[in-house]
Amino acid sequence: MRVSQRGDVAPFQVMEVMEAATRAEAAGKHIIHMEVGQPGTPAPKLAREAVARAMETGPLGYTNALGLPALRKKIAALYDDWYGVSLNPDRVIVTTGSSTGFTLAFTSLFDTGARVGIGAPGYPSYKAIIQALGLETVMFQCAPENRYQPVPDDLPDNLDGLLVASPTNPAGTMLDKPALSALMEACAARGASFISDEIYHGIEYERKAVTALEVSDDAYIINSFSKYFSMTGWRIGWMVVPEDHIRQVERLAQNFFICAPHVSQVAALAAIDAKDELEANVEVYRKNRELMKEGLPKCGFTKTAPPDGAFYFYVDVSDYTDDSAEFATQILNEAGVAVTPGVDFDPVRGSQMIRLSYCRSTADVEEGLARLQKFAERWLKP
Repeated sequence: MRVSQRGDVAPFQVMEVMEAATRAEAAGKHIIHMEVGQPGTPAPKLAREAVARAMETGPLGYTNALGLPALRKKIAALYDDWYGVSLNPDRVIVTTGSSTGFTLAFTSLFDTGARVGIGAPGYPSYKAIIQALGLETVMFQCAPENRYQPVPDDLPDNLDGLLVASPTNPAGTMLDKPALSALMEACAARGASFISDEIYHGIEYERKAVTALEVSDDAYIINSFSKYFSMTGWRIGWMVVPEDHIRQVERLAQNFFICAPHVSQVAALAAIDAKDELEANVEVYRKNRELMKEGLPKCGFTKTAPPDGAFYFYVDVSDYTDDSAEFATQILNEAGVAVTPGVDFDPVRGSQMIRLSYCRSTADVEEGLARLQKFAERWLKP
């Protein structure tokens, strides 16, 4: 049976690394996981308790395609709490994780063959979803001096849309309001749609992340309960769209996905109230970030853009290798530390980059850095 060319997407390298690490663990080796952006904490206690009650009190069947009204209202209230933005809850669409949000956004905004700009380095699944939908990914390089974030002069001609992440994966760097405004104005001047990936909002260190809604309502916002709310496996997220796009996205959601999982919506509704627990998680990330800032240079990894948010360091290892996939395999085999090769994020420069995640426990981060330092002492000679 034939398969489509649209489905011939590149593998998600971080998942390949995770599988290799799992095999090593099955063989009895203790692995420190610094490859995947998955918090080591469970869903908040309030969320788990709410689910337990809901499972005993009635069926968790289909919801409205746009999500539970109470959850949409509560998400809208977050924008006032976090950014001082007044948001109509009708514009909030609950999704099955952020990935569904991207699928809905690309399908709603673009026709087949449309050109969607993505800065490199960037989250690899953007490209896969764009390709599978019959669109064209237009990748362009973001400079280290701009902390791997795009600026208007970077944008290619003839874009139908631009997708920007702040904080970004893999570098954790953020756009301030003037920088975000400049990009959105450049898109508006080109007639290009603007999509803002904000799934790491809530995990910031020196300053609050800026939502695109502080600049303009004429944008699609993608967010998720996976990162700040520590609910990766629950597969629950949301998007915010302009008011005149609500019905368009609703029709797509009805037919593509019916609705996000009811049980996960119940959990998300309660998780929003777990502020103390969630902020305690961020304090762990903050401590881990300081350990990484201090420890990575001792491992020979001095070329980084320290993150403003999220929980990653994106490291230039060009002094040691031009094959980051093989280098990551060597680190896994020799040091027992799983890291992600940069080829996942940048097809041009990624062979000389790796990403390290610090979202697990502080003890794991300390152990991972100790192992990397021993590895460096044995093998790394610039």
